[in-house]
Amino acid sequence: MKKSDLVDYIANHANISKKDAENALGGFTSAIETALKRGDSVQLVGFGTFSVSHRKATTGRNPQTGATIQIAARNAVRFKAGKKLTSALN
Repeated sequence: MKKSDLVDYIANHANISKKDAENALGGFTSAIETALKRGDSVQLVGFGTFSVSHRKATTGRNPQTGATIQIAARNAVRFKAGKKLTSALN
């Protein structure tokens, strides 16, 4: 599903215009991004939790040349599905 498909679904499901649905989706994604930048997690009960995972710097190997490379430390977004979402899929 692409963003435009999601906007269409929200507009039809909530009986609002596509413009309003796009604004709502933009606000939702912006709120999650802002919270994650602050280091907070976002919990949507039944759906799941978005959080920040800290990955340490490691040493890797280039598979083509075999040369050792340094992989920098970084933050990654983590999503853990909630019970209701997991049950719906199984």
